[in-house]
Amino acid sequence: MKAFRLLRWSGSVLSPRTRPCTIRQFYRLPPTLRFQSAAAAATSPLYQSDPDQEQEQDEDQPETSYQLEDDAPIIPSDMPAHLQKEARLRALPSPPLHEARSSAKLAALHARLALSPRLPIETLARCLVDSTADPNPDFNNDSLAHLGRNLVSYYTSEAILCRYPRLPTAVVFAAMSAYVGPKTLTQITKEWGVEIVAEPGGEVDPGYLQCKREDSMLIQKRSPDSDDDTAAKVAEGQPKIVGGANRPNPGRTWRRGVSSMTVYDDEFGDLLPGDKGTSGRQDATTTVEDACKRFVQAVMGAIYLHRGKHAAKTFFKEHILSRHLNVGSMFDFKQPTRDLSKLCAREGFDSPVARIMKETGRASRHAVFVVGVYAGREKLGEGSGSSLNEARIRAAVVALKGWYLYSPLDVRVPSEAEGPNAKPWKPVLVDIGEVIV
Repeated sequence: MKAFRLLRWSGSVLSPRTRPCTIRQFYRLPPTLRFQSAAAAATSPLYQSDPDQEQEQDEDQPETSYQLEDDAPIIPSDMPAHLQKEARLRALPSPPLHEARSSAKLAALHARLALSPRLPIETLARCLVDSTADPNPDFNNDSLAHLGRNLVSYYTSEAILCRYPRLPTAVVFAAMSAYVGPKTLTQITKEWGVEIVAEPGGEVDPGYLQCKREDSMLIQKRSPDSDDDTAAKVAEGQPKIVGGANRPNPGRTWRRGVSSMTVYDDEFGDLLPGDKGTSGRQDATTTVEDACKRFVQAVMGAIYLHRGKHAAKTFFKEHILSRHLNVGSMFDFKQPTRDLSKLCAREGFDSPVARIMKETGRASRHAVFVVGVYAGREKLGEGSGSSLNEARIRAAVVALKGWYLYSPLDVRVPSEAEGPNAKPWKPVLVDIGEVIV
């Protein structure tokens, strides 16, 4: 099986080291540069402790990659030094990276997650900066979260499909949401001990999650695709929009089925947001769940970039895939007896027949019946209930779960076949799919 060489294109998330930043605050301050590494900040004249050591750039050297505006503010000479530093920090949208080395919260988080020393603490600080707090892509976690989202979705989907190859598509979407959905990743963020800042800014400790948060109910009320606005559009004769930018024929609601959800929607079967991005918007807000989700995904992407594929897969297994998930509780059969009959007909089995196995108290108020569902001589399932119909339905549900929850003994996912020392790939079971009634 051909291996994915993600390291060739994942380097695109690493951006240039400097950017221009002109500060306009209550005080008129000099232009400030923000760096993506502590080493660059230490060599910059703006961060040297002794102003006499500053050297002018030689004429034969190339110009720097940043530009300063002509109306750059000037600092007053009578301002105290501590006010100058505080004003500079307050003018920044997020904490400067050179402050990450002095953050006790960030060092504790780095040790709590057992991250390698090869993953810089400045990168972990960048993972905590959401695009709503700092719209500049050089300093927020948008690029890292995009890479981490693809890795997490790939590892989760292959683990579910290889372990349970007969799961219906709707149950696969539910299992994906249970493993790496926004609510689960928010719970993981809380378990890691990460706190969310009330208001982002340069003066905040880099160990907090930086985002401009807003209540989800307020965002839903102001959303152009909310239920009230959609009902108003339909009443006016406009087509109802049910899909994102990738879904064709958005006005036809009947086209959104399980197959189209697999092709056009996201990994959870939800509608894509389209082209509504938050990067580059100063007034953008987000919910706590979305900010926590992007933070965990950014940490996953940072581990992949700095430590490689093996370390990222190990981190994923320890923090995400190790969580217990009862897949059997996610089924919701509407007519299990009919589904079981269709399944037996498709697989060439005998028609299922319900038989009473045990009963007690038929003439009392607390009767118990035990019914088994048989296909020929093979018992497919067994269920109990206070009535014959209830016991028969429960037996059919048990039989359907026994078919859909089949799991091979030796589960091997495709990502384990990547690498020079990997074992040869053995194809896994590919089922025909769920029963279509």
